[in-house]
Amino acid sequence: MINEKRNLIRNKILKELYFESNLSCADLSSRIHKSFPLTSGFIEELVKENLVIESGYAPSTGGRRPLTYSVNNDVTYLVSVAMDQYVTKIAVMDMKNRFVIPVEKILLPLADNTKAVAALVENLVRVIDSCGIPKEKIAGVGIGMPGFVNVDKGINYSFLQLPGNESLTDYFSKELGLPVYIDNDSSLIALAEYYFGKARNERNAMVINIGWGIGLGMILNGELFRGHDGFAGEFSHIPLFLNGKLCWCGKVGCLETETSLLLMIQSAKEGIEEGRKSRLKHLPFGDLELAFEGIARAAQEGDQFAAELFSKAGHNIGKGVAVLIHLFNPHKIILSGRGSLAGKVWQAPIQQALNEFCIPRLHQGTDIEVSNLGANAELIGGAALVMENYDYLSEIIDNANKKTA
Repeated sequence: MINEKRNLIRNKILKELYFESNLSCADLSSRIHKSFPLTSGFIEELVKENLVIESGYAPSTGGRRPLTYSVNNDVTYLVSVAMDQYVTKIAVMDMKNRFVIPVEKILLPLADNTKAVAALVENLVRVIDSCGIPKEKIAGVGIGMPGFVNVDKGINYSFLQLPGNESLTDYFSKELGLPVYIDNDSSLIALAEYYFGKARNERNAMVINIGWGIGLGMILNGELFRGHDGFAGEFSHIPLFLNGKLCWCGKVGCLETETSLLLMIQSAKEGIEEGRKSRLKHLPFGDLELAFEGIARAAQEGDQFAAELFSKAGHNIGKGVAVLIHLFNPHKIILSGRGSLAGKVWQAPIQQALNEFCIPRLHQGTDIEVSNLGANAELIGGAALVMENYDYLSEIIDNANKKTA
């Protein structure tokens, strides 16, 4: 019991240093709710073991500058998985969120794919076995996935379902021999922005995941808000349009039917076929990722047709953003996920929509910003999900060992 409590305190310190990079002993004492002398003793112990290193002195506030500490890069490693409806990316990351091997990209369609779970496990086992890092040095696996994800039950009600609604987290943990955590992809993108991106230190922010759909992660009162069953943030399916277009959810007129990157690629293809003059005629439409990257690059370089595609999609996203501002009055709206690769191209049409549909006093206090995490946001969020649970890992591993004894 004493060793378990000591491991818990040690892990709390490492967890705080992962999220904050550099902290003084006083900062750590406050964050882990332990006395300064106790915290100092643990820090000395971790420094001697080379798990924590001295990283310099904090800025002066008038007195003696306190020594700060940071976590060593190779204390532990994190496996992160970023899934969308078509492509899955697997990364192995160190404690600075740096990729220690090239990111593995797998074509893995999820819709009506009964073999998707087995394929994911197979690829995870392959990556973990071949990465060169002993399994005991891996803290866990964080998986972001589209769909209605109940974090507590470990179930995705849209994709990757197991017979009898068996828990995905339990199944993956058993197959991989590691702690596994799952969450909705947009929630993990919001988590990444909250800890490492444009939502850092924000109490109230909306993180829009612009991808093949339009997801949403909500930071409310300084916490990630998931809702009663974990399904909060289904921004894509706000019924905003009387367009008669059927959404994949079965409803008509959802925001997604006028805004998704899939729609943008389809519109680009149709425009080229109809004779629009544009450099988009050379797009590899068979590869969705490369096609969107090509449209974004063309828009940034002044291609008129590409700019029109962003203008239309951005204006429609702005209608949805107006709803969010009226409901939640956030300080920031952050445009993240795959779509953020287009950068500031989004901002003007979204702002124009806010001028049209939002009460000025409300939207004037909300900043619209583009993520600096880009397409890696979900992978960073997956790593952060593991580290959010890091201070409980010794307890989880101990309980698992008892079950198999």
